[in-house]
Amino acid sequence: MAIKENKINTTASTGALRPTLIFPAGMPRSLDYLEKCKREGQPVIGSSSLPYDVCKPLYPAWSYLPYITDPTFSDALAKTIKEYGLGMIYSPNPVVWNYLQRVLKDIDPEVTLVNGSPVDSELVDYRTALQHASKSLNFPLPIASSHPLKAPVSELEIAIIFKHGNVISGMCDDEKIAALCEIARRSPAGDLVEIGSWWGKSAFVLAKLAQYYAIGNLLCVDPWKSEHLVQHDEGGLVDGGISQYDCEEALKVFIINLLPYGRGDINYLRMPSTAAAATYQSGRTVHSASFGSTSFCGQIAILHIDGNHSEDAVRADMEAWSKHVKAGGWIIVDDYLWPYGDGPRHIADQYLEANHCRLSSAFVMGSALFMQISLEQSGAV
Repeated sequence: MAIKENKINTTASTGALRPTLIFPAGMPRSLDYLEKCKREGQPVIGSSSLPYDVCKPLYPAWSYLPYITDPTFSDALAKTIKEYGLGMIYSPNPVVWNYLQRVLKDIDPEVTLVNGSPVDSELVDYRTALQHASKSLNFPLPIASSHPLKAPVSELEIAIIFKHGNVISGMCDDEKIAALCEIARRSPAGDLVEIGSWWGKSAFVLAKLAQYYAIGNLLCVDPWKSEHLVQHDEGGLVDGGISQYDCEEALKVFIINLLPYGRGDINYLRMPSTAAAATYQSGRTVHSASFGSTSFCGQIAILHIDGNHSEDAVRADMEAWSKHVKAGGWIIVDDYLWPYGDGPRHIADQYLEANHCRLSSAFVMGSALFMQISLEQSGAV
């Protein structure tokens, strides 16, 4: 049954919103949909076939329905529709959804299923990830690189990056992920360093690619402090939203997102970028309570700069870290194209102008600038 997107869920006489029945009400997707309805002001009725459902208190109204195998189910549903003036039904259970798709028109032709096939809903992210992986492998970026090209990993391994990476909230889009997959194949062995990790989306991508291509260990640098979130962006649109973020929570989210994938090869420094650079230069082992101890070689294969975007902050990041990038290594300046200011672009352009003779490749993908140090060169100018 196709979803009638243009259907207005209101009563004809009063224009009031007609409630949506969520059945079965206790499934995870049901609870997600309940929260969505609450945010949008859509009235809902919860329903279950259990004599007592622990999720019942979460709903503003409740109606018991027998199992769909019960001969009285259709009459009970018709009674519930009439009693509450229902307009639509949401069901994430594939068996219930298939049954309602067949019989709902006979029970009440004015009531429709609000969602499409639950099976399609469950699999859409996996199918999309496989499509991205197939495209990435079949249409690789034609990068002019000075480093020998490594054989790609399998389509399923690339799909893992897109699927699990996109579960993590963040600004790393699919075009950037595809570009990261390609430069990893053209990267020497060495450390991976990310300046500005926040919830860990791009860190996850870098960590998996480092494991796939045996590049090295990942160090994430982020102070996770509110004072370091101030960007001094034009118009203050970014800075105006800082109060929405809880830095302590963000660090916990980062650990939740990265810890399952660590093999002793991921760690972080909770400090400003320049202080972390001094720590990196003076020692080769980083310890944290969550990730344990991780050793680093002191030479960077991939440097991802995505910290504070003010011009002074980006300049400090570049000066502190670019000198550690080895020959054949990559520097990525995220948000080279940024609608709220020119800090990343100005500093990246200055680096390009001063070091263009030392670069074997430079290109923009999405909003990020990718630069590779020639195999014959190392150290920043």
